Amino acid sequence: MLQILHSIMTEVNGARDLAATLDILVRSVQNALATRVCSVYLLDRSIGRYVLMASQGLDAAAVGRVSLAPQEGLVGLVAQRAEPVNLDNASAHPRYHYIPETREEEYESFLGVPVIHHAQVLGVLVVQQKERRKFNAEDEAFLITLSAQLAPVIALAESKGMAQGFTPSGKRNRNPYFDGVPGAPGVVIAQAITVFPPADLSVIPNRSCVDIKAEIKFFNGCLEAVRVDINELKIKIKGQLRPEERELFDAYLHMLSDSALGAEVVSLIEQGNWAQGALAQVAQAHINNFASINDDYLRERATDIKDLCSRVLYYLQEKQKKTRVYPPRCIVICEELSAAMLAEVPKGQLVGVVSAEGSAHSHVAILARAMGLPAVMGVANFPFAELDGHEVILDGHNGRVYTDPTDEMRQRFQEIVREEVQLTEELESIKELPCETLDGHRVQLWVNTGLLTDVLRSRERGAEGIGLFRTEVPFMLRESFPTETEQTAIYRDQLEAFHPKMVTMRTLDIGGDKPLSYFPIKEDNPFLGWRGIRVSMDHPELFLSQVRAMLRASVGFNNLQILLPMISQVGEIDTSTMLIRRAQRELFEEGHAVQMPPIGVMIEVPAMAWQVAEIVKRSDFVSVGSNDLTQYMLAVDRNNPRVTNLFSNLHPAVLRVMNKIAEEVTAAGKKLSICGEMAGNPAASVLLMAMGFDILSMNATNLLKVKAMIRDITLAQAKALLVQALQQEDTEAVVSLLDRELHGVGLDRLRREVREGQD
Repeated sequence: MLQILHSIMTEVNGARDLAATLDILVRSVQNALATRVCSVYLLDRSIGRYVLMASQGLDAAAVGRVSLAPQEGLVGLVAQRAEPVNLDNASAHPRYHYIPETREEEYESFLGVPVIHHAQVLGVLVVQQKERRKFNAEDEAFLITLSAQLAPVIALAESKGMAQGFTPSGKRNRNPYFDGVPGAPGVVIAQAITVFPPADLSVIPNRSCVDIKAEIKFFNGCLEAVRVDINELKIKIKGQLRPEERELFDAYLHMLSDSALGAEVVSLIEQGNWAQGALAQVAQAHINNFASINDDYLRERATDIKDLCSRVLYYLQEKQKKTRVYPPRCIVICEELSAAMLAEVPKGQLVGVVSAEGSAHSHVAILARAMGLPAVMGVANFPFAELDGHEVILDGHNGRVYTDPTDEMRQRFQEIVREEVQLTEELESIKELPCETLDGHRVQLWVNTGLLTDVLRSRERGAEGIGLFRTEVPFMLRESFPTETEQTAIYRDQLEAFHPKMVTMRTLDIGGDKPLSYFPIKEDNPFLGWRGIRVSMDHPELFLSQVRAMLRASVGFNNLQILLPMISQVGEIDTSTMLIRRAQRELFEEGHAVQMPPIGVMIEVPAMAWQVAEIVKRSDFVSVGSNDLTQYMLAVDRNNPRVTNLFSNLHPAVLRVMNKIAEEVTAAGKKLSICGEMAGNPAASVLLMAMGFDILSMNATNLLKVKAMIRDITLAQAKALLVQALQQEDTEAVVSLLDRELHGVGLDRLRREVREGQD
């Protein structure tokens, strides 16, 4: 059965669209189980019914026309229960519903299994027989396993249709959209541009070419370049292989000839496809065909095809990269975005970000917020390759992307954009005013930065300091470790730009979701592995180089403070402090007038919340890293879209731990700050202020919204609200409380939520 499953999935994965996928499925299953009937019903959300989309055995005329409501028939029963239904006398079941168009009255044996993806029933896979008998356990297990593997394939095939504005049954879908998670607030309407990693055949988008003759000439030139490379490899390896083994290289050259792969690609270019898209389409078809063959030797040829076509793709991309033109306003979409991909877009032209992978707390989402770009992350089954060049609406407030909007929908969101511009102008009026409650309690609003452009934007919004400078960002944008001198220049720019305000520089915090291409950290569980201060302690030479650069950069400004990340043992504080003092002593001896800066500790690991007394004895200030502390407390990977809905800084347990930390640090008379997404949430900021946090450090985008919220409330009101919040039993209750109690001070205006009904 495993071999049959593999064969079916290989063929299905090579299907061109949803209809082809389902036709392959029903034909293959009918043959594998030797049944009289195999059918697939898919939920069409536009009509709220399960539509017969493909069948082997039922009347072909019924396909696409017959449908059942969720509460109707045995198909509806499978969908409602979200579990298999196996019957030997289907017509006697109270939920049996006969539809004359299908002519299925003679089939008594019925086995239906749900097709479930991300906890949603996409459809039902059904097999039927004439005789009265239950399908055996092996048949049922086979269908359950197959449906589980099929679910993401069907979901992706459906999404490709949605991208063009069509439902699974082919009906026109008004305002189709894809749901993800909010990555950064804001709404934007612009042209989508698909970006993708180099030489990856699986992510090449569909695009048309302007000059077909020029595109063919360009492709043939790249093809010839690969032929030359293969010939050179053949000559190079001549003395190491027997003649018959060298014949494999001749086979490669034949595959690349004008009469083989080359001809197929040219044929698709002649139909208007660009060279990269045509190559990817031909390559994928051949890879799927070879992979489905029951012969080990021939299956290996799929690898050869992929390698050869990737080589051609490399040449195509290297030459086209230089001529890539971005529209004046573009939304970058990708399977998994990186900071480098965003950096490639010319300044001023990038207006939004959509990533099929990642979460609201991934590094790219944080970067988008810092840049003031609306973003949607973790969009399941997002057909990014189909949307290149299309106009889309990005709703960063609700984590939604509209791909084929009507004029009415476009006008509705244009009005929202105008309202947001108006709100921004209103908030500008309080930029120079202090962040002070109605009863005179003062809170400092600092910012998180990673690039010099963040600093400039932050000063414009009235930031009072830098609560977190992510020193790993410059490291991530390079191809090797920056030298001490290079780091000094980077850090001095930050310190000078904010002088005389304080700048908090966190020591290198790599690992987890922040890898370095030139210093790979490959672990099964990177968030519980080698990251943050652990890397620095194992590589004191990196730590000392960075600290020396920070101290050298601070000469003449003296507005530096150093923050230690991912502390899980008080001994790490002692060792780090010793190394910082050593660096200061060495620089002083070298003639640099460096002063010892304040040293702070990040509380991100839950264990440290129970060692605050030990921490405050060893540090000058404390900063709570709300993102990681929440992640570790709730056992939720904040970058995993499947569980991102479980991640919340407003979980009662998180609030209680935050409050405990604040009480102990405040009692010790030490400064207390918080950085992370919680600090930039206007509603959460009220609770943090009530707990006793002196400094809230956030992305510059939210700074004025937080200031507006705090200026509209008293400290007494905030403390009363905190008492209630700490008594709640779950996140939803806390959110409802905040929405209800803060509505009167403009929370709804500061935290817009666009809720659109189904048209």
